[in-house]
Amino acid sequence: MPDVGDLVTARLEVEPADQTTAATLLVTRPDGTTVSPVVTAAESSGGVWTAPVVYTLAGVWRLSWTVTGTGASVEHQLVSVAPTPGASAGAGVRVYATTTDLANYLQAAPPLDSEQLLGGASRMLDARVLRWCRYDVDTDGRPTHPKVITAIGRAVCAQVAWWDEVGDSRGAAGVGYGNVSIGSVVLGRSVTAVSGEDSPARQIAPQVWDELRDPELHDLLFIGAISAAGG
Repeated sequence: MPDVGDLVTARLEVEPADQTTAATLLVTRPDGTTVSPVVTAAESSGGVWTAPVVYTLAGVWRLSWTVTGTGASVEHQLVSVAPTPGASAGAGVRVYATTTDLANYLQAAPPLDSEQLLGGASRMLDARVLRWCRYDVDTDGRPTHPKVITAIGRAVCAQVAWWDEVGDSRGAAGVGYGNVSIGSVVLGRSVTAVSGEDSPARQIAPQVWDELRDPELHDLLFIGAISAAGG
């Protein structure tokens, strides 16, 4: 699977093909815009055309070849492009800890997908914990006091550590299903299994509360009635 920024050579082989055969390529980006790269016929092999394509956006790209003359046809290819490794979570998303913070918290090398895990933990705590807390923030909604910054960062790391402990970060392990058939194979699982929201991965890690209720945060961070609010 290519990543954003990759330059690839799109290739089309047509059989049969002769001197009347020609090919063009229309590339449709994930945002719906299109580009028509220069197509070159391979001199050493009849019926082969190539074109350079630069993947500038993450998402699904469509490569549409149109062949005229002998071998006339229209062929489409879908290409899934991954974000640049380590890309930010996106505009407006607050991530409260870095991979260095996580390594120091774990006292071990962090997992390779740490950035995604930290982003997910930050969003989870934003939605289910921090929205019910009071503390000083800047114009972007980030904490400003050093002790609060440290505490929230450690809370995010604690959530990631919890996911590592339970072996799941999405709650998928707790989703139940009945009988599922894949060809001739039937998989069964108790339908009484917990739902995704009830799984351990969707629980706030106990250590999160320890970090946010540190005595040093007295008068700096107030936690409201989260349980009463449905957090």
